[in-house]
Amino acid sequence: MTSTDYSMLDVHRPDSDLPADETQTTEPNRLGPTFQPTHPVALAPVTAPPHSVDGFVKEFLRELNTGQGVALSRSSVNDQYLALARTVRHYLMARWLENTRKQRHSKARMVGYLSAEYLLGRQLGNALLATDLSDIAEKAMAACGLELDTLRAQEVEPGLGNGGLGRLAACFIDSLATMSVPCIGYGIRYEYGIFKQTFVDGRQVEQPDTWLALGNPWEFAHPESAVQVDFGGHTERYLDTDGVERTRWIPDWNVLGIPYNYMVPGYLNGRVNTLRLWSAQATKSFDLSIFNAGDYAEAVRAQTFAENITKVLYPEDSTPQGKELRLQQQYFFVACSIRDFIDRLMGPEEDLHTLPDRIIFQLNDTHPVIAVPELMRLLVDERKFDWDDAWEITQKCFAYTCHTLLPEALEVWPTDLLGRLLPRHLEIINQINEEFLSQVRATYPDDEIRARRMSIVTDYPERAVRMAYLATVAGSKVNGVAELHSQLLRDKVLPDFSQYWPDKFTNVTNGVTPRRFVKLANPGLSELITDTIGVGWLTDLERLEELEPYAEDADFRVAFAAVKATNKLQLRQLLKARDDIDLPTDHLLDVMVKRLHEYKRQSLKVLHIVTLYEQILSGKVRPEDITPRTFVFGAKAAPGYRLAKETIFLINSVAKVINADPLVQGRLSVAFPANYNVTLAGRLIPAADLSEQISLAGKEASGTGNMKFALNGALTIGTDDGANVEIRRLVGDEHFFLFGLLEPEVADLQSRGYRPHEYYENNPQLKAALDLIASGHFSGGDRGVFEPLVSNLLYEDRFLALADYQSYLDAQAKVEAYYADTEAWTRSAILNVARSGYFSSDRSMRDYIDRIWHTNPA
Repeated sequence: MTSTDYSMLDVHRPDSDLPADETQTTEPNRLGPTFQPTHPVALAPVTAPPHSVDGFVKEFLRELNTGQGVALSRSSVNDQYLALARTVRHYLMARWLENTRKQRHSKARMVGYLSAEYLLGRQLGNALLATDLSDIAEKAMAACGLELDTLRAQEVEPGLGNGGLGRLAACFIDSLATMSVPCIGYGIRYEYGIFKQTFVDGRQVEQPDTWLALGNPWEFAHPESAVQVDFGGHTERYLDTDGVERTRWIPDWNVLGIPYNYMVPGYLNGRVNTLRLWSAQATKSFDLSIFNAGDYAEAVRAQTFAENITKVLYPEDSTPQGKELRLQQQYFFVACSIRDFIDRLMGPEEDLHTLPDRIIFQLNDTHPVIAVPELMRLLVDERKFDWDDAWEITQKCFAYTCHTLLPEALEVWPTDLLGRLLPRHLEIINQINEEFLSQVRATYPDDEIRARRMSIVTDYPERAVRMAYLATVAGSKVNGVAELHSQLLRDKVLPDFSQYWPDKFTNVTNGVTPRRFVKLANPGLSELITDTIGVGWLTDLERLEELEPYAEDADFRVAFAAVKATNKLQLRQLLKARDDIDLPTDHLLDVMVKRLHEYKRQSLKVLHIVTLYEQILSGKVRPEDITPRTFVFGAKAAPGYRLAKETIFLINSVAKVINADPLVQGRLSVAFPANYNVTLAGRLIPAADLSEQISLAGKEASGTGNMKFALNGALTIGTDDGANVEIRRLVGDEHFFLFGLLEPEVADLQSRGYRPHEYYENNPQLKAALDLIASGHFSGGDRGVFEPLVSNLLYEDRFLALADYQSYLDAQAKVEAYYADTEAWTRSAILNVARSGYFSSDRSMRDYIDRIWHTNPA
C-alpha cells in the first residue's frame, strides 16, 4: 500500500507523527463548575491535524474507528459523513478554543445577537471553505474509495428558521466571524425546527423536521452549564438588610436551559465565533416513585412539558395554549442568554456597571424583546442596583432591528398572559412605561393623546404590551433594513418615537454572505470571477465592479452564459432526483421563492401564468409566439394561515393542468418542489434567469432573496419595495423590470377606497384569468374549490394584486422581448453581478459597527 492509497485500509493505526489525542482538554469538567485542581495543571494546547491528504485520511479513519466504532469496510454513508464532519471540525477546534480564551482575557466589547431563528444551511461545505480544506478533503475521500459529494448530500439541513429573518441572522454571524469581530449568537435549538413540507394531492401537509435523527456532529452539548429559567407564580415586597424595600419573584415552576455550542468560522482568517442554542429540559425529568406506582405517563410528564418549549419553531398560535408557548419560548431563550453572558462570560468578579462596555445585545425583531425587563430584573432584584442605574445600563446594552411594516407582525402580548407567566416582568414593564410617559408628558404637556399613542401598554382592543414600543424605548438605536423601509418605519410605523428621538433611528440595508451564496452555491461563476479579476473579492465584494467592462467582452459573455447553462442542467438533475420534476433547460427560468404570504403576492404570479395559458387556450395567442418559460415556486405557508395554504393548492393545481396539456408542451411549465430550504436555494438561485420580487410597495422590509438572485446573474422584475429600490438604483433602470404602484400611490388608493372588482370588470385579460380559475378548469370542474381565493381577490385584495396586474403584465411583455436578445440579456445579467457588491453582509456589518455597535475587530 502506497502512502496515498487508503482504499484497503480499514482501521487507523496511530503513528508517531500523528498529533496526540487531546480530547481530554476539551471535555467538560465532570467534577462540577466549582472544582479547582489542587495543583497547577499545564494542559497541552489543542492543535489541528496537518494540512495534507495523509493527515486528513488518518484523522478521518481515527474518527470513523473511535467516534463511530466501525471500520471503513463496514461503515454506512452516515458513519462516513459523521466521521468526515468531525474531522473537519477538528481543524477548527484549536482556533475556536484560542479565540474564546483570548476573548475572556481581553474583555473586548462583543456583539450578542439575539434571534429566534438561524437558518444555517448545511455546515460541512461552509466549514471546508473556511478552512481551505475542500481539495484536501476530496482527495482524501477519494483515497478511501469515497466520494465527497455523496457525503455532503448526507447532511441534513437544520430547519431552525422560517425565511429571511433566520437566513439573515446566519449571514450576519458568518460576516462577523470573517471580519474578526467578537460575537456570540444566541437562539433556540428546536428539536423539530420548521416543519418539513410535503404535498398530498397538491395541498401542503406539515411533517416533523427530524433533522437530529441521524446525529449532529456540529454541536457541543454542555449540560453542566445549564441555566434555570422560572415561570409563573407571584411577586412580594420585602425589606433587604439595608432597609431598602425590594421585590422578589416567587415562581411556580421552572425548566433548565441546556446550551449547545456551534462553531461559526470566519473565511480563511483563523477566527471562530460561537453560536449558542438553548434546549429546554425539566429540572426533575423523571419521578421514580410515580413510575414504580405504575403511572408511567405521569412519571415523565414534567419532562414532556418542559421539552415542549423548544419542540418546534413558532408553534401555531391560534389557540391560547399556542400563544403561551410562544411567549415561553421567547422568554426561555433570552433568560438563558443574558444569564449566560453575565454569569459565565463575565464572571462574578466583574462590576456590572461595565456591562455596556462588554456587550451590545442586538434584538433581531420583536421576538427577543422580553430580554429588556429580564436584564432589569437581574440588575434590580438580584444584583440590588437602584432603578435609575439599572435603566441607564439597560438602555446602553440593547439595540433593536425592526423587520416588518405589517402591524400584525409587531408583537403584542396581553397583560393577562404576561402577568400569569412572567408577573415580575409585567411590573417592570409597567414601571418603565410610567417613567417614559412622564417624560413624554413633560415634553408635550398639552398632548395627552400623543402620550396614549406612545404608551408601551395599550388598552385597545385589550390591555397589552406593544413589544416594538418597548424595544424602541429601551434600545440605544432602532434600525430598519432598507432605505425605504427605514423611512417608512420613521414616518408611518413609529412616527411619534422618531419625532421624539430623531437621532435614535438609522438604516442598515441587509446583505447576504458571498461565501455561501456565490462561492459555494455557484462555483462556476466564482471561478470565472476569480479568473477575471483575481482573488480577494469574497471578502471585498464591491470589487465585483471590476467586471463591468467585461459585459462588452464577447468571450466573457459566452463563458458567463455557459456557467448559467451548466447551473440549469445541475438544477434539472437535482429536481429529477429530489422531486421527480422534469425541468426544461432551454426555457427562461422564472423563479419566485419566498415565504407564502398575501403581501408577497404569489397570487399575482399565478394570475400571470393563468393569463398566458388562457390566451393560448382561447386561441388569442399561438403557442409558438410565447417565449418558452418555466415557472418555479418555493414557499411554505404557516400551518394556520388558511389563505396561504389555499394559494399553494392553486399553484399546484395550475401546474398539474398546464404540465399535462399538450397544447403548451415545450412552451409553458410550472414546478413547485416541496420543502424549499437553503440547500435547494443553493442550486435554484444560480440557475435563475428572472427573479420575481413583486410584493406590494411599502410592505416588504428589505428582502435578501432579491440580492442573492442579482449576485448570481438573474434580472429582477419587481416593485419599488424594500431593497428593490437600492438594487434598481445600483444596477440601472435598463437592467431591472419595474412595475406597479409606488408606496405613496398605494396609500392614496387605499385612502380613497380600493374596489378590486372594478379592475376585474374593466380588464378583459384579468377577467378571463379569474373566470378560468373560478370555472373549475384547475379543480376537476368543481367551481367551489377556489371560490374563496377568487372572492378574496375580487372583494378584498388587501395587497392590491388586481391594481398592479396590468402593469405587471406590461413588464412581463418587456421581459419576453428582452430575453429574445440573448446578447443584451447576458450583458444585463453580468452588470447585475458587477453592480451588486454593495449587498454583501460584510458591508451590512460594517454599517452596524459604525452606526450602532461601535465594536472593533479582535
